Amino acid sequence: MKAFQVANVNDYALIDIDRPVVEAGEVLIKTSFAGICGSDLHIIHGQNPFVQFPRITGHEFSGVVAAVGDGVDHVSVGDHVCVDPVIGCGKCYACRAGRSNVCANLQVFGVHRNGGFGEFTSAPASNVIKLPDNVSLEQAALVEPYSIAANVLSRMAPIPGDTLLVYGAGVIGLTIVQVAKAMGIERIIVTDIVEERLAAAKSLGATDTINSKEQKVEDCIQEWMNGEGVPLIADAACIPALLPEILRIACPAGRVGLLGFSATPSDLAQIEVIKKELTIVGSRLNNKRFPYVLEMISTGRLDPLALISHRISLDSISEGIQLMENHPELTRKVLVEMR
Repeated sequence: MKAFQVANVNDYALIDIDRPVVEAGEVLIKTSFAGICGSDLHIIHGQNPFVQFPRITGHEFSGVVAAVGDGVDHVSVGDHVCVDPVIGCGKCYACRAGRSNVCANLQVFGVHRNGGFGEFTSAPASNVIKLPDNVSLEQAALVEPYSIAANVLSRMAPIPGDTLLVYGAGVIGLTIVQVAKAMGIERIIVTDIVEERLAAAKSLGATDTINSKEQKVEDCIQEWMNGEGVPLIADAACIPALLPEILRIACPAGRVGLLGFSATPSDLAQIEVIKKELTIVGSRLNNKRFPYVLEMISTGRLDPLALISHRISLDSISEGIQLMENHPELTRKVLVEMR
């Protein structure tokens, strides 16, 4: 079969490789669509400390069941499915606590095991989710980035009337906007330095935007929130130096969700956290949020196709990667069509 493989840092190509063998408890999927993620670029450039080379990347994908191994009974050949890329061991403390997305022995498709940028992919049956009849394979390929948004918002525990501020209008920031709107959060503020991204955020549900090259975020929030601050802040910009500002503009009893993987330390003034009794949560991957996202798509509350800016073939995946790297202001989700 044909597949996109990253052999080592900055060494990638389309290759021919044997089709995966279906083991007991696994499902073989003929891949239909796969999304290119910014983290796929991090793998290519050696910025992901967890990846094991060589690796067929891709963790956002959907397809049709081609075969099932012994012991698999919840999906059948021909079913349309998507795959949750997070595999927990089921034994460590995090798994026992119901937090398999931070499993001590975590495996992720496209990082620790081969992912969806191939014509066929094998997956543990427990990670394979049958699609509702009214959810297309194209929509289903984008469930994963929305599961990231659903996870961080769940960790922040919104209550009715909350305002949300999103730092960063890249793909994850935009998915947070869409999921927040689908959840019923009425006021969603987005800040970024790229006007095209802010326009995209507005089109997808943001009520207010701040270009932080032209306006001070703190000044805008002070004015708009009558000096009280913001209850919910999602940091999808992932810039460690922004944390002091984030803590200053969070309101008392506010919740801050962090998504960045930077090892660079952030300044943290404990007085801001303690006097307001802030909740600061990390959010990694997703903790079984796929059914929730599929339900939002199925009921029409969430439109993942609105996130797509480009569609390409597997043969053109290198061009898609270059497009994302050279023109990030023009790309949202680049979707690869396999068939």
